[in-house]
Amino acid sequence: MAKKSDSSEIHLFEGWAFGKKNYILFAVGLVTIAAGYIIMAAGEVNSFQSLTLAPIMLFAGYLVIIPLALVWKDKNRP
Repeated sequence: MAKKSDSSEIHLFEGWAFGKKNYILFAVGLVTIAAGYIIMAAGEVNSFQSLTLAPIMLFAGYLVIIPLALVWKDKNRP
């Protein structure tokens, strides 16, 4: 049987779209979301924490950081 050349091997993660920065941003987004829910649960019903701070953190996590992690592409990556 003929021996396969090294150039014809298929690498599993060769065309992987996400890099290290994507995963770091995604983790920061998840931590921000978790902290927002914790702050919301810990605050009183009509407090600054529950009515202002926690929704801002949840907004930032869900609508800014997580989407940014999904679309971020390094300029030096092919």
